[in-house]
Amino acid sequence: MITLLKDFCRKEDGAITVDWVVLTAAVVALGVAAGIAMTASTTDLSNDIWTYMDSLNLF
Repeated sequence: MITLLKDFCRKEDGAITVDWVVLTAAVVALGVAAGIAMTASTTDLSNDIWTYMDSLNLF
């Protein structure tokens, strides 16, 4: 990995930079999509748990 980073820094053409930017953007987009999906799922789950706990009349 260090060798790859050193080679990246020594390159003088811009094509490799564009590749890394596109790859980084794709990883960020997947991370955001996963975060949104998890947020929606956890909200639904917490609402279901609240409804169940409320039905037990523990409060």
